[in-house]
Amino acid sequence: MRKFLAVVKHEYKKVVYKWTFLVGTLLFPVLGVTFALVPALIFSLKGEPTRLVIVDPTTRIAPRLKENLSAEKIAAQTQQAAKDAKVDVSASQSDQMKQSGKLIAARFVFVDYDGASKSVDEVRSDLNALAAEDEIDAYIIVPASIEAKDARYEFRSRKAGDFVAGDLVKDALNQAVRSQRMADANISETKVRELSKGIDLESKSLDEKGQEKDSDMLLAASFVIGMMIYITLAIYGQVIMGAVVEEKETRIAEILFSSARPFELMFGKLVGVGLAGLTQLGIWVTSVAALIAFVAVQSDLSPYLQGLPNITPLMVFYFLLFFLLGYFIYASIFALIGSVVTTVQEGGQFAFPPIMILLIGLYMSFAVIRDPNSSLSFWVSISPFFAPITMPVRILAETPPFWQIALSIGINAIAIAFLVWLASRVYRVGMLMYGKRATIPEIFKWIRQA
Repeated sequence: MRKFLAVVKHEYKKVVYKWTFLVGTLLFPVLGVTFALVPALIFSLKGEPTRLVIVDPTTRIAPRLKENLSAEKIAAQTQQAAKDAKVDVSASQSDQMKQSGKLIAARFVFVDYDGASKSVDEVRSDLNALAAEDEIDAYIIVPASIEAKDARYEFRSRKAGDFVAGDLVKDALNQAVRSQRMADANISETKVRELSKGIDLESKSLDEKGQEKDSDMLLAASFVIGMMIYITLAIYGQVIMGAVVEEKETRIAEILFSSARPFELMFGKLVGVGLAGLTQLGIWVTSVAALIAFVAVQSDLSPYLQGLPNITPLMVFYFLLFFLLGYFIYASIFALIGSVVTTVQEGGQFAFPPIMILLIGLYMSFAVIRDPNSSLSFWVSISPFFAPITMPVRILAETPPFWQIALSIGINAIAIAFLVWLASRVYRVGMLMYGKRATIPEIFKWIRQA
């Protein structure tokens, strides 16, 4: 036992005392925030305005189209969309929407062009020449008869990748044509808008106690938990493999085997690195809890916590417990791989299958979120390899009966015992093999040896 604890202490300190551990602990939350904010920041960049020409033989569509692309109209549509989605918009948020509308509308500069005496082909040729000379960026050609069934509207742009501007133009043109058609038919556009207004549907989930909860926040929280477990298992599993291969390459295993039994060395390595991973997860969970507690006591920030899932200390315990189960399952596999291969490069190739199994478990968690009580959710939440990710997600979505949680823990504990036994049989022989990678028949021979 003393030698085992010494190995655990050594492996734990070897991981935790590295600067990479501190960087990784701090970097994961930063990356999460970055992935959430950077796309919004990129799309908020103003960029160069699009110089747009509207050729409208009817003279009825162009004014409506320009109005639809104005800052006021875009801001009004944004506010209406938020209202239809039951989102409370404060005065400051309303000002932000108006400012965003101005930024979006500023992306369009309307360029005058007189094509009244020219054919469509001549107009198109002239506009293509202007685009080639960098005089304009895009143009729209409205057909002479908007009532015709074969009426075709043309939009050409040098900024083909600016799909935001393209979608805005398409929506604005659809609204302009629709409004003109209703005006020609003496139909009140305001009345049609009122009659076609969407219903106000409040959609929420019910937990096992019949209490309401926000399904959108549940999806986000479940995804975050599943992703945290997936990333941590993938990282620390490969840490185990790298440590085993390193000892094999430096031939330090021969010295270690003279001081302790191979099983003590391998299991001590698994426990030490696992405790390091648990430490990192504990720091993340504690930080999130502290952040939520800080926001809760701030009166101006507390509304942002509405809709968050009710996470109890028991759920946190299950979360850490299933992380440990998953860690020992995958760490045993990676230790087995490290015992067989001769270099880290070879280990990276053989690490692909367990990483893919982990990824499948992450994908399975989305099915669990959709229906936590389905047969599929039950089986994937008790199955080894998948349960470490899917069961915590299922517990957060809708806590299953205790017997299912206990069954999942028991099955995965049995799987761990088998994998650790299997890995130890390969580890004790494979660590002393140098020069070539073991073949599959040789591995089976190691396992059968007493």
